[in-house]
Amino acid sequence: MYNRALAGYEKSWGPEHTSTLNIVNNLGLLCAGQSRLKDAEIMYNRALAGYEKALGPDHTSTLNTINNLGLLYADQGRLKDAEVMYNRALAGKEEVWGAEHPSTLDTVNKLGVFYHRQGRYNDSEMMSNRALAGREKAWGHEHTFTLDTIYNLGLLYTDQDRLEDAETMYNRALAGYEKALGPKHTSTLKTVNNLGVLYRKQGRLKERR
Repeated sequence: MYNRALAGYEKSWGPEHTSTLNIVNNLGLLCAGQSRLKDAEIMYNRALAGYEKALGPDHTSTLNTINNLGLLYADQGRLKDAEVMYNRALAGKEEVWGAEHPSTLDTVNKLGVFYHRQGRYNDSEMMSNRALAGREKAWGHEHTFTLDTIYNLGLLYTDQDRLEDAETMYNRALAGYEKALGPKHTSTLKTVNNLGVLYRKQGRLKERR
């Protein structure tokens, strides 16, 4: 369906029209979801070049595609390229929307996760705490976006052996997830499991069972 739409848009409006580019970007998302990473990269880069030309480097569509490329490069293990894209997206979003816009905070949160995976714990904590403060202000303490960042901090503190801090984060995330999503949601159960792992590390075997 996307390829049919793309062919029609290219014929009617040309390859650089924004409607055409939107289909190209959507094809990139589809290919990425199918783990066709090379195809996704081709689509994203085509969309990015077109958006930059048609809309400018700081337009929403441009920045979202840059963000998508960051995710893609991270999945490919191209960490330097991913970091360049994430920081470029962050700088653009801060410029256009400000430091506390939800889209800006989304990229901040992604950088926190990205740095954690690299073992850059200090950078990860700085980004995650920034995302948490912003999301609490924008969405409230019990929104799932806020809870996701709290959960991420639990993971980070566990890897740093800051077990009391991790427990605080996991319990806070668990209470929020149970209230917002219910006791059987994936996010709730994942948090329960990680609390079990944490209690084992603390030698609290009865609570783990």
